[in-house]
Amino acid sequence: MVDELDKAGIAKAYARWAPIYDLVFGAVFERGRKASIAAAERIGGRILEVGVGTGLSLPDYALSNRLVGVDLSAPMLHKAKARVAERRLSNIDGLAVMDAQHLGFKDAAFDVVVAQYVITAVPDPERTLDEFARVIKPGGEIILVNHLGAEKGLRAACERWFAPLARRLGWRPEFGWERLARWAARHGGVHVVERRPMPPLGHFSLIRFARTGAAA
Repeated sequence: MVDELDKAGIAKAYARWAPIYDLVFGAVFERGRKASIAAAERIGGRILEVGVGTGLSLPDYALSNRLVGVDLSAPMLHKAKARVAERRLSNIDGLAVMDAQHLGFKDAAFDVVVAQYVITAVPDPERTLDEFARVIKPGGEIILVNHLGAEKGLRAACERWFAPLARRLGWRPEFGWERLARWAARHGGVHVVERRPMPPLGHFSLIRFARTGAAA
């Protein structure tokens, strides 16, 4: 396995991104954000958005859903809180600085966990996914939108070459689907219900896991 990220480095990277994140990534990630929200709202109820960042997605949720957002980056979360206040989003139950690998919630506290562009930007993706599975109810879903690395060919080689720089910017470009599939197979309490390509260029994917039993 290639070099992993560390929590302090991630926090520093996203503190640097905070002032310009909406400008740089707002339009690029819009289709993925809206697709993950639509998937979450098919279940509805109490939704946890992990890696809520600047809160770009929060205004797009229906007011009938209750949302909690967490993020490791305090500067990003500061912008999310300002957005909630400015838009008067009455369905946001809380925004908190929190490590995705150690979620401060009880078991089965949420109907859905949404993580947009997060799972390749945490030190231990499998442990993070375990936490997602722990805090959703049986019948609930984990919804991810993320870049997934190519398995072979020129794009795979480019992603491996770019990986050291990408880590300094806060993510792993070479993170592949097989790592998510292995986690689901080992976990036992979840299964894949959907995987589909997303813009731009199909290099991103929407992945849905359903919880069928107790978390491992």
